[in-house]
Order: sequence, then C-alpha cells, then structure tokens
Amino acid sequence: MHDPDPPFRPVRRREGYLPLEDLGLIGDGTTTALVGLDGSISWLCLPRFDAEPLFCGLLDHARGGHFTLAPEDLVEARQRYEPDTGVLTTELRSPTGLVRITDALALRTGADLTDDTPAGRSELVRSAVVLAGHVRLRADLEPRGGAQTRGLFSGLEVRPLRRPDLRLHLRSNRPLAGLHSTHDLHQGERLDLVLSWGRFHRHHRLDTDATLRATADAWRRWMKHFDYDGPEEPLVRRAAITLKLCDDWANGSLVAAPTSSLPAPIGGIRNWDYRYAWIRDAAFAVFALRRIGFRGEADAFLGWVLDAFEYSGQPRIMYDLRGGPVPDEVEDSELEGYQRSAPVRWGNGAADQRQHDVYGEILDCADQWLRSGGEIQTELWASLANLADAAERAWRQPDQGIWEVRSEGRVFTYSAGLCQVALDRAAQMGERLGLPGRIAQWRASADQLRQLILEQSWDENGQTLSAHLDGGGVLDASLLALPLRHVVPADHPRMVATTTAIAERLSAGGGLVYRYLHKESPDGLAGDEGAFVLCSFWLVDNLIGQGRIQDAEELYASLCARVSPLGLLSEQINPVTGEFMGNFPQAFSHIGIIASGVNLARAKAGGQG
Repeated sequence: MHDPDPPFRPVRRREGYLPLEDLGLIGDGTTTALVGLDGSISWLCLPRFDAEPLFCGLLDHARGGHFTLAPEDLVEARQRYEPDTGVLTTELRSPTGLVRITDALALRTGADLTDDTPAGRSELVRSAVVLAGHVRLRADLEPRGGAQTRGLFSGLEVRPLRRPDLRLHLRSNRPLAGLHSTHDLHQGERLDLVLSWGRFHRHHRLDTDATLRATADAWRRWMKHFDYDGPEEPLVRRAAITLKLCDDWANGSLVAAPTSSLPAPIGGIRNWDYRYAWIRDAAFAVFALRRIGFRGEADAFLGWVLDAFEYSGQPRIMYDLRGGPVPDEVEDSELEGYQRSAPVRWGNGAADQRQHDVYGEILDCADQWLRSGGEIQTELWASLANLADAAERAWRQPDQGIWEVRSEGRVFTYSAGLCQVALDRAAQMGERLGLPGRIAQWRASADQLRQLILEQSWDENGQTLSAHLDGGGVLDASLLALPLRHVVPADHPRMVATTTAIAERLSAGGGLVYRYLHKESPDGLAGDEGAFVLCSFWLVDNLIGQGRIQDAEELYASLCARVSPLGLLSEQINPVTGEFMGNFPQAFSHIGIIASGVNLARAKAGGQG
C-alpha cells in the first residue's frame, strides 16, 4: 500500500535478501540504483542501465557488492520519497538514536527533464543526519570483485578490480581512511558521501544540500506538466516518476525494468535481463504518458522507435538503449541469484525471436508520431510500407508470441491481431495523408483479418476467443489487449465472453490474473510463475469498455493497494503471499496504473477510455 508517511517497521531478510517491496528506486536518466530499507544500495550499474553492475548484492548478498550506510544494531526503518521527486529518504532507528539518509542520483542545477539531453551529474549522493540521540554509523563501499583505493586530497580514488574502465571518486565531509569506516554521530551531526564517475567535481565545494535541492527542484519542475484528475492520483503521480526513472533521457528509449534475473518464482529459472528497450513497452508507455501531460517523453519514445527501426533496417522486438542489437544471453555462474535463484543472466536470448506483434508496434508508433505533428521522410515511409506488406503475410506463420515462449512456435491470436494493427495503421496513414502504397489492399486485408480472428480463434464450447488462431479454447491474457489496440471492440459479444472466461479460468485470486496456465500452454521452461500484474490492469480496461464501471473501480483499487509503501510494483505477484516476483520495478506495471486510471476517469466523466 502506497503510504507517503509510512510507519517504522522491522527490517526483514530471507536467505540474506530484502523483499523487493523494501527497495526504493533512484535514477538520473542514465542509470538507476536500488536503495534498501536497511540503508544498503544493492544494485547500481555504471555508467549506464545496461552496463555491468558495480553493486549487485541484489543477486548475491555475499559476493555481489553493495554500498551500505546504516547504524549498528538497526532496529526498524521506513522509507519515503520527497514529494514529486526521485529523491529518497530512509529513516533508521537504532537502540540509541534515529538517523535519516537522503539518497539521489544527482541532477544538474537548472536541469530541464523535458529536454532530450543528459541531466545527470554522474554522482550518487548519500547524506545522513542524526535526528535524535546518537548513532554509530557504518559506511561500507564494496564493488563486486573488490577495489583498489588511493588517497587523494579530495577523498579516495576507487578502482574496481572487475571494471578497469571505471575510475570512481569518493568524497566526504569527514575523513575517510578507506572503503570501510565507522562514525560516531550525535543529534544534528551528519555524514555526507558522494560517489562520482565520469567527469569529476573533485575540487568543487562539497555541498550535498545544494545538490539534493537542485535535484528535487528539477523533478518538481518536470512534474508541473502532470495532468490527471482521477482515482489514486498520488499513486499515478508516483507511477509517472517511476516510468521517467526507467527512461533513458538522452536517447528516448525505455528499459522494461532496470534489473536483471530477479526470479519469477523464487527458486525457479525464469530469470531474465530486462535492461533493454522492447518496442511493445515503448508503444504502451507512449500512450500512457501522453494522456497525463508528458508529450515530450511520448514523442521521444516514438522518435527512438523509428530511428532504431531505420538504423537496423529490420524490425526487432528489442534493442539496446542506443538502438543497437541486444547482447547475447550468457549465464553468470559466480552469482548465486536473488534468494539463491540461479541462473543469473546478462543479455537476452529472446532478442532474435520471431514475434509478429512487432509489425503492429512499429506502425502504430509511426501513426502516433504523425498524429502528434511528426514527419516521416519518403525513405522511411517506403520501409514502413514494406513492413505492412510483410505483416500481411507474417500472421499465417508461427512465432514465439508476446510472452516470448521458448517452446515451438504457434500462430498466436495476439500476434495476428497486431499484424491487423500494422495493416490498419498503414492504411490510416496512407488514407489520411495521401501517401503512396497498397492502401486499399491494406484496408481490405485489415478488415478481413479482424473478422478472421473473431471467427477462427473462437471456441464455441468454451465460449471464448483462444490463444491460438486455430481455436481450441486455450486461454491467454494477451487477448485482453486486443481492444486496447483497437483490433476488437471491448463490448463485442465475443470479447465480453472472453473477458469473463479469462477472469474465471486464469484467476489467481484477489483480482490477480495469470498470463496463461502452463499445463495448457507449455512454454518450454520448467515450473510455474506468479500473476502478471499488467494483465489485471488490462482486465480493468476491458470492464470499463463493457460498461462495468463499478467492477472496474473495485478491481483497480485492489490492484493499487498491492503496491509497495513507496508506490512501486514488480512484474509479477505471488498470489498466495502477495510478495513481489520478477524484475523490479517493472515499467509495464506502472503503465497499467496510469492507463487504467485515465480510462476510469474518462468513463466516469462520460468520455471514452
């Protein structure tokens, strides 16, 4: 439950790891860090989201490395964000006193977060002040693999042994004998630590208050663009900031999540690297952010998608943050994994999968780009037209689908639906702007494919559309996204029946929904998984489209109540315990908070969702 003024609570660990709900996210548009309720930073990739982590105690508490600032004999703690910012405070209580730590990845003074330019200072700021009593504050900086240090006039030079490319600099307002130190502090006294990389500010005055103030001011200026009047407004505000934290501000791309290999479930092998940009995630993010006032971010994502497609010359389902190919997937045998859930993976093997929804994602982004005032040059339109032609053929062929199954491909209904989107958007652009191409044929094919989906995937016995185009009654929650992409109206009788079937047969309880049932839909991987958060928000959207506003409101409220005290969500939720599973925080889940909130607000106001 999101709580802007949370109570103190004991610090919990399992197998040496904090629950994901007890982690907060900070970032600067180039990278992010996870700050624990215990004062530890267990995740930080430098210098970028997708670089090798400097600290990855999140994936091996003993060997992964961390940057901990905490009182000895910690009793209880609480975390909260400074309102409308990415600045995080953690208050930690020991038997003798109370200390507050303020953490941020610093932003430049006067930074405008709507610009497509880097805004970070390449600095991690950790500022601790004793609020009551006295504390013995421990500061431990341990990069993965260890580090060599050298004393400088302005602090310590830190050379991580695994990362000879990184030259770090640690400054403090107090003397530092090394990477491990203890400080006895009384009420009102403070310890400031600044870890820098890239361009250093070694000889600048150490003024963490000014840096933190400038960072908070930059966030609040950005949030002045926020435009939303609907349910769960404080949580929607936080979701917008979380998406911005997952955004590569200079490139316009968006990581699916800033982490890798967080398991779903614990002990399983479904551990993937999500620090890359999926075309479908960007498409959903564009739609959500534009509707709450952030047109600049939406346009940047759209431009990035078109640039990546044009640069690669072929449709890929994901790219690295600069629009290049995603690294090959490798396993890291040195790390035990979160709560001993091996393997840890870097790179993503799904990057080369055949997923036909990418045709619709790219052409939908192109359509949105044009509708927002963008232009498409002749050469790019020729490539997009070829993409529409390819989609006209591709839907008949098996692929790995939206969920990136690692089993033999099938002809997925959702994939066919997004090929219909590709044809429909290409036809719309051509009709609206008089562009050259097979406009009439695309329109006819789009209409035929929509009708074919309704007929061929329909299972009369189960009274539902099916996961596969050959029918059979196997359910998949991706069917709930067909109305969101305007393939099938939400209130079409067969979509209404499908919504009912998914809510009943894929229910994980408490409003949660599984993506699919593994016994019915083998995906080539051992074990089951948790409930997929975004699918429940899709269910909200379908209920709205069917006029079931009260049911949608109740489900939306129950989902929002599942967020962490900081307002964050993971990819999946354990339906038995309510614990978070999978990579965290997950951009898709926060897109759901925003999109469903907007749809509810518009429906209650008498407009369309």
